[in-house]
Amino acid sequence: MRKKECVAMLLAGGQGSRLYLLTENMAKPAVTFGGKYRIIDFPISNCVNSGIDTVGILTQYQPLVLNEYIGNGQPWDLDRVYGGARVLPPYQASKRADWYKGTANAIYQNLNFINQFDPDYVLILSGDHIYKMDYRKMLEFHKEKNADCTIAVIDVPLSEASRFGIMNTREDMSIYEFEEKPKNPKSTKASMGVYIFNKAKLEKYLIEDEAKENSDNDFGKNVIPAMFEGGERMFAYQFNGYWKDVGTLDSLWEANMDMLGESPVLDLTDRTNRIYSKNLATPPHFVGSGAIINNSIITEGCEIYGTVINSVLSRGVIVERDAIVRDSVIMSDCTISAGAQVDYTIMDCNVTVESNATVGKPREEAKKITLIGKELTIGAGKVVEEGTMLTPEMAKSL
Repeated sequence: MRKKECVAMLLAGGQGSRLYLLTENMAKPAVTFGGKYRIIDFPISNCVNSGIDTVGILTQYQPLVLNEYIGNGQPWDLDRVYGGARVLPPYQASKRADWYKGTANAIYQNLNFINQFDPDYVLILSGDHIYKMDYRKMLEFHKEKNADCTIAVIDVPLSEASRFGIMNTREDMSIYEFEEKPKNPKSTKASMGVYIFNKAKLEKYLIEDEAKENSDNDFGKNVIPAMFEGGERMFAYQFNGYWKDVGTLDSLWEANMDMLGESPVLDLTDRTNRIYSKNLATPPHFVGSGAIINNSIITEGCEIYGTVINSVLSRGVIVERDAIVRDSVIMSDCTISAGAQVDYTIMDCNVTVESNATVGKPREEAKKITLIGKELTIGAGKVVEEGTMLTPEMAKSL
């Protein structure tokens, strides 16, 4: 079999508890984003656009939706006989069966998958970030520096640096210190959760980490510090594009809004660096004669007869006459009935807002985002207060 220079391992088993109702029945990377994508489309598409055709996708928490979505990898041109996209859930080995105990342990359990391609380099990715990146440039940098491990970093405001793993570097970008969520950060170079390792070094440190009884089996907490202690060549790769961790409702909403405007911060219309996705065949969207749409993304299959302002609508959403949707993210197959009003809300799939109901408050008045769980009906004339996380039980009592 042909040797692969670089194999990507995509960590996609996260629960995403800070997304609340959106991740009750699916892993965070499977959450809908930008009208027609899922979060995981971004790192997978980055791999394809970077010429990496072997991607191991490690799933664990509520994997059914994600496993079905990835399938054989065909939407991303990863349906390959040798390589391609492979879903890698935890499995029973000869001696025991283990859930993935941490990011490092997840890769350790899949060393056999990596080794069958005999790669020189292993790219480790997180499945819950929104960004477009050419990993080839990072790999070229890794080779030029003769690095054992290269960590992609992005500059963040100093006030936010304590939320991230921070790299302190020399002028040549070699890392002399790594601080995990420091109280008093010395720099603003935050880890993006994108690593390139020389395969031999990665395997060595994963095996050693697995043998430590008290290890958290985590890259940031254990493996990276151990490599520093071992005197390995560690470098930071500066990334200057758009990147966002969408692990909270606020950041998910913000990333969707970043797609709007004449010069969006997150531009997904660039045909030279596309984000690919698996979409069901749906008819084109329809805009009625009396509809008003301003600064919004309307996906195929939508029918708009009312008003949509500064919002992102997934496929199959219906906004009836005299209905208003503002500053909201509406996922697939929702219906906003005549006279209803939805403001500053994230709404999961298959929700019906009946006539003259009110959901949330206008953004300038609201203190919190409203979250509506999937497959709910909000009765005619009912009011869902701002900041509510509406569950089926709560919906019944409206």
